[in-house]
Amino acid sequence: MFATHSFAQSNHQLADKTAFQISAPWSPAYDVRSDVAIVYGYDSTFNDRVEQYKQHGYNVQFMTGIAWGNYQDYFSGQWDGKSHLDEGQMDRKGDSIGHGRNVPYTVPTDSYIAYFKTLIKKVIDAGINTIYLEEPEFWARAGYSEAFKREWQSYYGFPWMPQHESPEATYLSSKLKYHLYFKALKEVFLYAKEYGQSQGKNIRCFVPTHSLLNYSSWQIVSPEASLAALPGMDGYIAQVWTGTSREPLIYNGVKKERVFENAFLEYGSMLSMTAPIGRTMYFLTDPIEDWPRTWDDYKRNYEATFTAEILYPTVSHFEVMPWPNRIYLGKFKLENSNERQPISPAYATQMQVMINALNFMPASSNTINGSKGIGVLAGNSMMFQRFPTHEGYEDPQLSNFYGMVLPLEKRGIPADIVHMENLGFPAALQNTKVLVMSYTNMKPQSPQVHQQLAAWVKKGGTLLYYGRDNDPFQKVQEWWNTNGLNYAAPSEHLFEQMNINPNDHASVYHYGKGTVYVVRKDPKELVLTPGADSAFFNLIKDAYEASNHTKLITKNYFYLERGPYDIASVMDESVSDKHLTINGPVIDLFDPFLPVLNQKIVQPGQQAFLYDLKRIKDKKTPQVLCAASRVYDEKRDAHSYTFIAKSPDNTNNVMRILLPAKPQNVTVKDANGNVMNDAFYSWDELSNTCLLQCRNASPGIAVSITW
Repeated sequence: MFATHSFAQSNHQLADKTAFQISAPWSPAYDVRSDVAIVYGYDSTFNDRVEQYKQHGYNVQFMTGIAWGNYQDYFSGQWDGKSHLDEGQMDRKGDSIGHGRNVPYTVPTDSYIAYFKTLIKKVIDAGINTIYLEEPEFWARAGYSEAFKREWQSYYGFPWMPQHESPEATYLSSKLKYHLYFKALKEVFLYAKEYGQSQGKNIRCFVPTHSLLNYSSWQIVSPEASLAALPGMDGYIAQVWTGTSREPLIYNGVKKERVFENAFLEYGSMLSMTAPIGRTMYFLTDPIEDWPRTWDDYKRNYEATFTAEILYPTVSHFEVMPWPNRIYLGKFKLENSNERQPISPAYATQMQVMINALNFMPASSNTINGSKGIGVLAGNSMMFQRFPTHEGYEDPQLSNFYGMVLPLEKRGIPADIVHMENLGFPAALQNTKVLVMSYTNMKPQSPQVHQQLAAWVKKGGTLLYYGRDNDPFQKVQEWWNTNGLNYAAPSEHLFEQMNINPNDHASVYHYGKGTVYVVRKDPKELVLTPGADSAFFNLIKDAYEASNHTKLITKNYFYLERGPYDIASVMDESVSDKHLTINGPVIDLFDPFLPVLNQKIVQPGQQAFLYDLKRIKDKKTPQVLCAASRVYDEKRDAHSYTFIAKSPDNTNNVMRILLPAKPQNVTVKDANGNVMNDAFYSWDELSNTCLLQCRNASPGIAVSITW
């Protein structure tokens, strides 16, 4: 009987490979069947919501904002009898910066941290073992509240300086904002770990955060990479989606959205924070986004961001979506329409095929195609000099960073992003042959960065330094010009470590077994003018081929084979406008009808996600290859295959099922044992697959196939 099949019997209970975050109660309308339900926010309904998701078989975890949330009891004084209304982030005009009505972004004072610990205690007491404190965000334009002024005096030991008055005040203000959320997370995570241990529990702590690239672009300050080495830190969720990746970039003199390219770099930036030290990284993407767009726009950009995330084969944990209730119950327009409508059945089916594939997406030792070993240096201080501008110096659309990496990406070179905060870990540069860097858009936070870079060059690395070193932040009060040091720019200290005199105007230097190139151009100059990146690329090519003794390969696409999946993106504005042909037989997972294709042609500006039938390991075993549902309780014998499939109510299921022979009978029943007569199947002789189409149901449908 169908009733004997339950989610609790499945092998996936309490796994944590895939997750979604949700503040709403459980509902069959958005029962997406990931491993983890991350219940969002603590309030009077929290315990009920946790119990609902547990009853439906989910591994239940907890998330809340560390910088903002429904903490009115704290601000109003209900918590400790004292008003904390002056602890919101405030801009120069004296306006509070909020995340919604009566939800201010917070200056994390000691009392706020103490309040947060009481919240964490309640969550742990409710049986939660995994905690996510998301978005530790301090706006660059903030820094004018009384609470911030007090924190300034305590941290620096001298009176607050209005950040708009000088580059130094801007830099010091952002550095303090960075420190405050680093401290807050450090203390809260330490408390969570210690309190959990006192209760016999092992508490895991994660930070869901936007990428360094996005926070720098959006003028927000956050601890980012520095958190990776915290003893109480277990990992991150990379909050990358259409909303972040559609931030326009400038390339070849043109400013426009380049969603795939930006998403690929954002995910790479996030992965580089944990790669050298082995923390867990979840990649998130979203089938829609925060701002109202059209369903067509959502779908197009979801394919781009989804492809970007799965092109990183070492990451195999995913947040498949935030707020599934918003996706399944929300209403948005289509292009050329003024009528708001719910998600189309076709897009819902496609989305469910994609997120179900993530449940089984393997980590892989395969790598994306293209020349490896080129890195671009990044650092948290990229966030410190974004707002306001000083002395007329502009860095439009973060072009002093993107100028170093877009010319490579657009030529099909998968450059790595290397965080300077991780240079002390041996793995940080172990695969890097050529490293590109600049101090135009960021500054080193310690002299150890230069010692580590010099040691790498001495062993044979090739360093390309780009920068005029004349931006107004070069002379901020920092380690390179205090305590007996008097360097006009931090690069002078770096060059000194390698016995380089930049005043002799040479462009190539040798140190140990390595080489250093110094180019007196700001990286933004490489992309603001059409064709200006040619000399940059030629220098990269020469340096790479000299140090790596192999040819630098250019192309207009990225391609990865990952388990049975073929993943590809073909770029426009590249070295050619040719399409990419992937030979089949393959199943097109971006097509809600899951067709079997003899070949897939991917045009510039498009992506592909395919199931390669040639790489099925056991072609004699009946199995669901792909589906708009999750499969449980599979049973096989010589002439039959049965299973339960679950997915949200009122959505359409499509499944491509491998069988040893043409089916003689396919029966689909609902949870009450009634035959679903509208189910339809067809047989593809060449691929030995059955295409089954039927309605989905949250309680599950029972499929029985005989041959």
